[in-house]
This record gives sequence, structure tokens and C-alpha cells, in this order.
Amino acid sequence: MNSAHRKNGPHGNRTPDRELVSLITGASRGIGRTLALTLAGRGGTVVVNYKKNADLAQKTVTEIEEAGGQGFAVRADVETTEGVTELFDEVARRCGRLDHFVSNAAASAFKNIVDVGPHHLDRSYAMNLRPFVLGAQQAVKLMDNGGRIVALSSYGSIRAYPTYAMLGGMKAAIESWVRYMAVEFAPYGINVNGVNGGLIDSDSLEFFYNVEGMPPMRGVLDRIPARRPGTVREMADTIVFLLGEGAGYITGQTLVVDGGLSIVAPPFFADAGEALELPPRPTRDA
Repeated sequence: MNSAHRKNGPHGNRTPDRELVSLITGASRGIGRTLALTLAGRGGTVVVNYKKNADLAQKTVTEIEEAGGQGFAVRADVETTEGVTELFDEVARRCGRLDHFVSNAAASAFKNIVDVGPHHLDRSYAMNLRPFVLGAQQAVKLMDNGGRIVALSSYGSIRAYPTYAMLGGMKAAIESWVRYMAVEFAPYGINVNGVNGGLIDSDSLEFFYNVEGMPPMRGVLDRIPARRPGTVREMADTIVFLLGEGAGYITGQTLVVDGGLSIVAPPFFADAGEALELPPRPTRDA
């Protein structure tokens, strides 16, 4: 590897007056919106990508400015290759560069595998994996001083559960691309990582558990060691960490934010009888 090709990251040797530019896809609601507002509180410019709801996107921009940052909204359907190009062209036109690219937008139909048609597979690829890969290609061209790329994943990438095969498969592919990108982009001073969320309290979680035939969410929450869903704030804070100076030597990794859900297995602690119930936390006086 030719070290002469390596550039300083956007947090190490940048000049003090260089404000960071962050692009978040699907940033008008949920995790993307919370992340946008968190970054705004640290200064810099946040680009809010959205597909349909201009009012909600503009509201997010207003809140970014109220939090002390700068921002603007870009309508672009990243499900299309043209939309990805238009999005990054606008960032290049208005900012001239980029420091952070967060691939957050995602969507899928929830169906059993036997009911999945070719058009479902095509759309799942176009809405989830392709925007990340094409977006990362464009982001690299704008990261003139190194940068950070983060992709959102979910625990369906490493576990199987009803109706999630299409999205889970794409998320698993995203995590694989994270590793490959991390190696290829390292000489440019660009770190690439993923964040794998478990049950995160958001509109998407409510939608998924309202699919006909889905077992009650409560039964899953009882089996999470933390005994609760995660919050969009906890996801956003993890992403902010990966974008920050403290994560300068982390690349090619996917951090799991799931309250311990993915590490438990049957027989579950929550199903154990009274004789195996965990005791109260021990104290020094006990």
C-alpha cells in the first residue's frame, strides 16, 4: 500500500475554520433526523436528503439551524441511479466537498420467501444496497481531506425471523461491502463502518410489528437482556462516535446496538423457572 496516497482524515489535521459537511440519506425522520440534529449541535453543514415530504425535510433544516448548524434539503430518490447522481451533484455544487456520508434510507416489502417475486428482489436491491454502493463511490470523489462513511444495518442481517429475508439479505450484503470499502478506501484516509440496530423504537418498528401474523413485540422485548427497545438517540450517538475523532482507528466494522438481543439464545433467561431467576445485584454489604 502506497502511503503517499493516504490523506489526513477530516478530524485530525484539518484547519480549525474548516466546517464539516455531512450528508444523510433519509434524514427527514427517524434515526436520520435525530442524527442530523445531533450533528447540527456540533456546527458544520448537514445535507438533509428526502424523497417525498418537503415540509418535513424543511422542518428538519429549520431545527438544524436552531441547533447552531447550517443545513439544506435535497429532494432525490436514491432508489434510482439518477437520483443518487443528482444528490451528490447538488452537494458538490453547494459545498464543493464532503466529510461524512451516512447511508440511512431503507425500505422493503415484508413477505415469506415463497411469496417474493422478481420485482420485489429488484426493488429491495435498488432501495437498499445500490444507493449505498453508488453513494459511496460519489462520496469518495468529494472527500478531499479524508472522511467517514457509515451504513445503517439491522440485526436481520445476522438472524432470521418472519418476512425479513429480503431486507435482512440486503443488510448482510451492506455489511460485507463495508468491509471491502474499508480496505479500498483506507489509502484515501476514509473510514467505512456500519451500525447494526436491533429493536429500535421508531415508525419502522411499529410498521413491521403490524404485519399480519407477526407475533407480539412484547414477547421479543422480554428476551432482550436490556428489557426494552433501543432509541433513535442511541443509534444516532453511535453513528456520531464513528464519525468522530475517537473512531479514527476503527474501520471495516459493524457496531451492534441491540441491548444484547443478538447474543442470547434458547433456553432464554426470561423463560427460566424461579430456581434460575437472576438475583438482585450484589452489594459489598451482602
